[in-house]
Amino acid sequence: MPRRSPIGSEPRWEALYEAAAPRAGYFTTKQAKAAGYSPQLLQFYIRERRVERCARGIFRLVHFPPTDREDLVPIWLWSECVGVFSHETALAIHELSDLLPAQQHVTLPLAWSDRRLRVPKGVVLHHADLTKTEWAWFGPIPVTTPLRSVVDCIHAHVSKEFTDQAIAQGVRRRLFTRAEVRAGSHHRGKAA
Repeated sequence: MPRRSPIGSEPRWEALYEAAAPRAGYFTTKQAKAAGYSPQLLQFYIRERRVERCARGIFRLVHFPPTDREDLVPIWLWSECVGVFSHETALAIHELSDLLPAQQHVTLPLAWSDRRLRVPKGVVLHHADLTKTEWAWFGPIPVTTPLRSVVDCIHAHVSKEFTDQAIAQGVRRRLFTRAEVRAGSHHRGKAA
């Protein structure tokens, strides 16, 4: 096993693990470099089956225990950790409806709307500047709140069957009230 990376710094497994642990074992090339791992050293660990490549510039520690919704972490890392899972994806995560989205929905800041991006397959982008009260952590990923998720789906014209089901489920679970949904939809409609 190489003791030094070609970039000259001593690779620190603990630093790499600390970067990957809150992200279900996933890390980026940039995080690996900060921990002293060059691309060549990462290739060595891929061959040794301690690390696996998941996407361009995104890797995972092989022996890290699996977590809920870890399949979404590479998408979040692709967004440079600024995206928030939203719309139908958030409804599914919050278990508010029977909707099983075929694509993953991510909301990026409005400033990203002008960027030319190579969007991962199966990802739908939305743009909005979310406040800190409109999203929360769900394990290793950020997700819009149940109320914001329902309002987003209403404005994205998701099937009324699923939005009605999500509203009923949210009200029943006391996540929000029907009045809050109406107010959020009205406010969002004026902003659009």
